[in-house]
Amino acid sequence: MTENAEEQWLPTRQTLLSRLKNWDDQQSWQDFFNTYWRLIYNVGLHAGLTETEAQEVVQETIITVARQMPGFKYNGGRGSFKGWLLHTTRWRIQDQFRKRSPEFRAGVPEDENDSRTAEIEQVADPSDAVDVLWDEAWERNLANAAIERARLQVSPKEYHIFDLHVLREWPVKRVADKLRVTQAHVYYAKYKVGRLIQREAKKLEARMS
Repeated sequence: MTENAEEQWLPTRQTLLSRLKNWDDQQSWQDFFNTYWRLIYNVGLHAGLTETEAQEVVQETIITVARQMPGFKYNGGRGSFKGWLLHTTRWRIQDQFRKRSPEFRAGVPEDENDSRTAEIEQVADPSDAVDVLWDEAWERNLANAAIERARLQVSPKEYHIFDLHVLREWPVKRVADKLRVTQAHVYYAKYKVGRLIQREAKKLEARMS
């Protein structure tokens, strides 16, 4: 894959956000959704939402982004895209807490209710705790996206070796015996895929931050 092809395959923030202005550009919207939905969903869960509520946060955040896109102008000097998406997601999480009925809260034990109240206050206030939560989820999301992009650039067998040895922490000999390859092949696949992941992570960080 050439450098130009890579740049088209992984568009810059400005290019992707520009394409999102066109609601009919389904491919760009799918790219946006695939890149960010897990991040938004997981932050919702860790903030204290149920799975259904976290799914609602994903949906409402995407809808909010869609509504803002026609008049949206990206300016990296005024703040990062990462911060803008955090702000949008935080408000949608707040909405889910507000929607909870008195009957829902009445069914929660007092100590758990106090805990959820603290969670609401954390989300409502742009505090360091929420920022740390978002930062941690952002980094995990970036790592997973980098791994997926690297996977598409190697053979299935090479990625399988990497998955077993690095991600699942199988010993080299066990991987070699299982896949009928040499131990040297296992080390090479670890090096090759690992380098690709590092490269893709740097690209994503530059374009998504």
